[in-house]
Parts: sequence; structure tokens; C-alpha cells
Amino acid sequence: MSHQRYPSIDPKEPHSVSLKVLRLSRPSLVVQHPIPTPLAPLSTSPAAPETPIPASLAYSTTADTNPDPFLLAPILQLPPSFGSAYVGETFSCTLCANHDVPLPGEPLSATSTTSPALLSSPGGLAPVAAQQQQQQQQQQQQLQNKKKYTRDVRIEAEMKTPGSGTVLKLPLLGPGGKEDHNNSSSGSDGGKGGTDLEPGQTLQRIVSFDLKEEGNHVLAVTVSYYEATETSGRTRTFRKLYQFICKGSLIVRTKVGPLSPASVPGVVSSSPRRRKKKGPQHRRRWVMEAQLENCSEDVMQLCDMRLDLERGLKYRDCNWEVSRSAKPVLHPGEVEQCCFVVEEDEVDGATEIREEDGDGRIVFGVLGIGWRSEMGNKGFLSTGKLGTRVAR
Repeated sequence: MSHQRYPSIDPKEPHSVSLKVLRLSRPSLVVQHPIPTPLAPLSTSPAAPETPIPASLAYSTTADTNPDPFLLAPILQLPPSFGSAYVGETFSCTLCANHDVPLPGEPLSATSTTSPALLSSPGGLAPVAAQQQQQQQQQQQQLQNKKKYTRDVRIEAEMKTPGSGTVLKLPLLGPGGKEDHNNSSSGSDGGKGGTDLEPGQTLQRIVSFDLKEEGNHVLAVTVSYYEATETSGRTRTFRKLYQFICKGSLIVRTKVGPLSPASVPGVVSSSPRRRKKKGPQHRRRWVMEAQLENCSEDVMQLCDMRLDLERGLKYRDCNWEVSRSAKPVLHPGEVEQCCFVVEEDEVDGATEIREEDGDGRIVFGVLGIGWRSEMGNKGFLSTGKLGTRVAR
């Protein structure tokens, strides 16, 4: 995650508070592959070993093939880098504001240690060395007299998305996963609500954001605090930008075709929005196919697929939940075919005949897809309005 820093309005002086931003990711299981059996030795002696010791293999199996999609070892590993962010996932990171001022008595820099000139005088302290030591003691005394206190530390986070012209202010989660309403620097309460930090302490908050579009995203983090001494004080602020790219996770292709109508007993409807019909009615039906392609770099397992239909429509699922088969696992580049049957439904005891819009199109609704990645992170993606054109 690349970042850059805004020029601060404060004088060019090091800040007492530093900022660290770390992405939160779940650990993954280490993948191990079986080591092939080495070639048999050239010796024909029956005492020569033909197979290696099983304990020396990283993975061993008695079957000729392994039907499972993963070869997992009981070892956890963390991501070696920032990784990739995909549409449909929740981007989470922790924001840490650290008070980095050294504790009292610790040297502030290399100049506060003993000078080499003090060690080179065989007959005691040389005049120049004594003056240097005296100056250093005076400087340390002045620094102790000007001890700084860090008060009212606040963190703010904002996200800039490709399709939005304005930034979105993000809520921060404090200890216990509760939203932090007091840690805001935009209030008019005169500095109330911040956190006081002693040297070596840290203020930690967690921020989460649902990724819904591809492109460059910019996370802006602002840290403000009040820096006080024995005689004066001032408010200091700095801001950092972290940029990352969000990629597509799934490619969804849909196709709708008509089915033969289903005949149902006729009911007279008095609603002005429906056509009045007597006698047997024919409910129109359609079959909707969805092709899901994993365009990410990670393995995903499809967990849930459902249609959110408009009023007067219902659907029948024809996928793995109906057949009680295992949930499909998609490796990068793999495709899964899904199918639904959509038909008109009864509303208030009568079959509502769906009306077409000006283009002769019937709107069904949206398709929602849920999955879990290899690390167990949840993802969800919803399509736009789906429908079909009616042949006249």
C-alpha cells in the first residue's frame, strides 16, 4: 500500500506521534505437495531400499490420486505482503497512533552519550571535554524542563472511491468492536473526547470498508493531538494517504430464455394495476442461466446464490442446494453454471400479469452471490437489474 504525506502547517519539527497502518488478514493453511518417490538404485541387491521413509515425506497418501481440491498442512501462515483487494470483500485495517517520545532518562540522540574526547585524556578530564560535558548536562536539563505532554489524540479515516466525487468518512471501531463516537477531531467540544498518551503508549482503532467498485481507492488518515509543555501548548495535525487498487473478483454473465406457460385456474382481479381475466390463466415462465467466472488470483467457494425479485414474481432454485451436493470451489479462471426458473406469482389471491416497460422489457430483479476465499474472508456481490425482452 503506497502512501504520501500532506505538508503540515506546523513548523518543520518531528511529531511526537507516529502513525502505522496495517491491513488485517486471516491466516491461511500451508499447502504441501507429496514428494515423488526417488528412482530405484542401480544396485540389484535385495537389501537396497526401494521406498523412502514415510516420515521424510512432506505429504503421503495410499491412494493413486487425491480427489480433494486442497493439500493442507496443519500449519498457519500470514500473508507475506499487502496482497490484492477484490470487489465484494471487506477491506479492514488497524490504525495505530504511537507516542514515540523517549522515556525520561533515555538519551535522545547520539550526542547525549559520552564523548570520545573524555576517554582520550590520561590525566583526567581535559578542559575541552569538561566544557562539552557541562554543555550536555545543561541541554539535558533544559529538555527535562521542556518535557512535552501529548493530550487529546484523535484519529480520523476517510475513503475516496473511483466513482465518488466526495470522500466518505469511515466509522472507527474501538476496544471490544464497539464504534468509537468520541474519537473525532471535527467536533466543537473544545478538545473533549480525545485520548491522552504517555510515552510508549498507543491508540489503536480498526476501520472497515465494503469494496463495491474497481479502480484506485485512497484511504486518508488524519491524526491530531495537543502538544503541551510546562509553559505553552499547541495543536498539531498531520495527514497520510494510502492508495491501493481494487480488482474484480467475479465475472457474471446471464441469459434468459422463455419456457412454456404454466396453466392455473382463473381469478377475477379488481386491481387497476392488473389485467382482469376470467377462466384459466397462463403464468409466464422463464429460465435464467448465470455463468460465474473467477477472475481473481485466489480460490473461492460459492456459499449462497439468491434472486431478489420484483413484486409478482417468484423463482425456483436449480443449483447445488436443491441437489444437496457439495458447494462448488472455483480456482482462478474456472467457471460455474447456475440456473433459476422465474415465473409469475399470485398477489392478493390473483395472478399479477407483469407489464412491460416502454422497451418491452420485463424487469426481474437482482442476483446476489456470496462466497468465501481461501483464508475464510467473506465476499458478496450483487448484479444490476436483470430482465428480458418480450417478443411481440
